[in-house]
This record gives sequence, structure tokens and C-alpha cells, in this order.
Amino acid sequence: MKATPWSRRRLGSLGAGITILLGAFVGTAATTGTAQAASQGPCDIYAAGGTPCVAAHSTTRALYGAYNGPLYQVRRSSDNATMNVGLLSAGGVANAPAQDSFCAGASCVITVVYDQSGRANNLTPAPAGGYVHTPDNPANAVAAPVTVGGHEAYGVSVTPGIGYRDDTTNGVATGDSPEGLYDVLDGTHYNGGCCFDYGNAETTNNDDGNGTMEAIYFGNAKYWDTGAGNGPWIMADLENGLFSGSNVNSPNPGDPTINYRFTTAIVKGGSNQWAIRGGNAQSGGLSTFYSGPRPPGYNPMHKEGAILLGIGGDNSNGAAGTFYEGAMTSGYPSDATESAVQANINAAGYTAAGGGGNSTGALHANGAAGKCLDDPNGSTTGGTQQQIWGCNGQTNQTWTHTSTNQLTLSAGGSTFCLDANGHGTTAGTKAIIWPCNGQANQQWQFNSNGTVTGVQSGLCLDVTGASTADGAPVELWTCNGGSNQQWNLG
Repeated sequence: MKATPWSRRRLGSLGAGITILLGAFVGTAATTGTAQAASQGPCDIYAAGGTPCVAAHSTTRALYGAYNGPLYQVRRSSDNATMNVGLLSAGGVANAPAQDSFCAGASCVITVVYDQSGRANNLTPAPAGGYVHTPDNPANAVAAPVTVGGHEAYGVSVTPGIGYRDDTTNGVATGDSPEGLYDVLDGTHYNGGCCFDYGNAETTNNDDGNGTMEAIYFGNAKYWDTGAGNGPWIMADLENGLFSGSNVNSPNPGDPTINYRFTTAIVKGGSNQWAIRGGNAQSGGLSTFYSGPRPPGYNPMHKEGAILLGIGGDNSNGAAGTFYEGAMTSGYPSDATESAVQANINAAGYTAAGGGGNSTGALHANGAAGKCLDDPNGSTTGGTQQQIWGCNGQTNQTWTHTSTNQLTLSAGGSTFCLDANGHGTTAGTKAIIWPCNGQANQQWQFNSNGTVTGVQSGLCLDVTGASTADGAPVELWTCNGGSNQQWNLG
């Protein structure tokens, strides 16, 4: 049965040439590595397939081989100054070190994600909409660190209340016109809220009825359709429902749970025909999870041509997810074209920050020789302030920096996270242990200059008063380049 606008509100609260191209791509990806990714981008491949990009967004890399403009803009909290983050080289990876330098000692947010297609379909924080009547927030600029082709970069980390939109676009499909959509996202960062979308939406910021959207959705929302297992799933937000196939409110067992750390997600739609495809963005090809007719009530479509990221069409902004790159095309791309795009994504070399996986060891305080970050007496009491103590190799000094940027410690058979006390964002906030909860005050960014900064606050992990004594407390403080803010995990 077709979901109603009420249920949306309720949720808020809760060719031969291409074949040759593909063959060349697959045959060379393993040997050319990142050079392959730099020679052409996904949007060059789409253009060669006769379905050119009309929007191309990424905070990690160029999506055209010749692109050499800005990827995104950041705004600094200390003085509200802004900076455009560009590329290390044309067609290459984001110049993240420039962002690190600009944001040192302050927090930064992403205020613009630029369109690389030349159509100026730029994404900015979303305005108020029919469900949430206030504008959305921008994403923390360092909340989603990643490595691309061996270089650091940052994705767009969406948590509830964050979202982006462009209601006045150029060239994006409207009505029943065909289009293709892809994005690369973090398959381990999701929730069941509405709606972590990327794609075509209403220009009114309201729910304008069935078929007024066509966007990629990722998450494990179970209010409308689902796929197999417990999710997350790649589905399509077509308005008044998330769809995994041709039926309304009916699971599609062919749409599997998919949660690769780096996941490629594809939705494409034409005249009473659409498809869902996906795969591992680090290796391998694509699988087709659905290809067939539109659900009842969705033919023809009534697309309006806005673009959104991280939210639903009526500004439902309760979702979570991480976006790295994506594009929208004019025309319905062939499977061969999409396979070549997937090979390009594989060759780009996405890995978790620090090379993937978890890093474990003692966290050495470089300003206090022989001292390590220490949980006093192996405390299991949440709220215990951490200190430095002579390095001893014991479990109360053994920290793991996870792929989701937590610093975890085992004590008394339980796992605790390093935590900014009370979600504090001011100098002097205590660094404590607390049961892990996935929140931003328990996420820590290891920087190339040796500092460890809180993702939520942008402040540096600091030994109070630059003390070198056993038992000196550890807190958050404005980054100042001091040796008492230098750390090494190993």
C-alpha cells in the first residue's frame, strides 16, 4: 500500500565502444593504480557512454581527468573565514593538507560542495522544508578522514540535523526524463532515520507526491520496502516511500544487506524502467539488485530536478551516513558504462584513514619522554580523567584507534572510549573514559603534525600545563603547536 505524507512525517520523528573502454580499464587497473584514476574520471567515462554528468560532487578527488578547480569550501570557527579546498594536481586527490593548515587550532565545517560538471550545481546547507522548518547544519570538515591513492582526504559525515541541497539546478532530469546516479559511501555508517539520500528531489523542499524524487538511499530504515537481511540496503527514495524493487511495502530478497567499508551505490531510472546496483568500492565489479518496471503509482515519474545530500525531499533530516563522491547523468547509463566507472573507483584507492583497519598500541606523549596516555589504575568508572604515566605496556595503556576514529581501551572486561567530557568544546574539557556510543565527542583525528584533535571540538589532546610528571591530567586545549600536544600511537 502506498505510504502517505503522514507516514513521511511520522518517520521524520523517528555499446561496443563502452565494452572496449571497460576492457581497457579492467585490464590496466591492477597495474596502473592511482595513475589510472588520474588519467580520467567517472564523468569522462559517463560522457564516453553517451550519458554525460550534469552534476559531479566529491570532497575527496576530481571526477574528471582534467578538472583542476575547487572540490569544496570550509569555514573556520575562530573568525568565520572560508577557504576553497582544491586538488594536489589536476584530476587528482583533494589538497587536504591545505585544509589542515587552515583549520589548525579551530574547528571547520563544509559550507559548499562544488559541482565539477561546469553547470554550477553546487550543494550548500539545506534550507527549511516541509518536515523540518529550520535550515540544516553543515558537516564537520574532519569527521570523515579517509585515504585516497595514498593521500589524506575527508568525506562528508552526515549526522541528524546535517544536510545539503540545491533547488535551482541546471540540466538535471525532470519529469520522466532518464538519469543515472552513483555515489561512494561508508557502508558502516548508517541508521534507520529518514533519509540518507543523494540525488534528484523537489525544488519546493516539500513532499510533492509520488515520483517527485529519484535519489539513492542508504541505511536500514524499515518503514517502507526493505531488502534481504537486516540491512543496510541500497534503495531508491522515490517520495512517499523507499523502494527496493517493483512493489510497494514489499521486501525484495534480491536486494542484499551490503555494508562494505567503501560501498558503491547506483540507482538509474527511465520510462517505466529503473535499476539498483552496487558493489565494493575497493575491488571487484557491480551486482544488479533490481532491474525492471516502476512500482505502481510511479509511472510516469514527476521529477523536479533539485539535488540533495543527506536528507529527504521534505527536509527530513534524521539520517546518518558518509558521502565521498557521486554524480548524476543525463540519460540512462548502460551497465558497461557503470562497470567502467566502478573500475575507476577501484583504482582510486580508497582506504580507511591510516591505511585501513584498526591501529593498536601505546599512545606516547612526545612532550614527556617515556610517558603514555594512561587509564589510572585500570579504572572502569565512566568519567575518569585520563593522565600520563610511565609507559609500561599494560592494558590500561593499550589504545586502539578504530576505522571510525574512536580511541578504545579494555578495562575490567569492558571496552571504553576516550571521550570529551560532557560533549565539551571549550579549552579545559577533561579527556575521560566513557562507554562507547558512536558520538562525535568520542571521535579523534590523528593529524600529520602529530596532534590528536577531537572531531566535535577541533581542540587538541593536551597534557595539562605541559607537565611531564606521572599523573599529569590530560584535557582538550586550543591547538598551539606545543610538544605537550604531540602524540604517537605505536
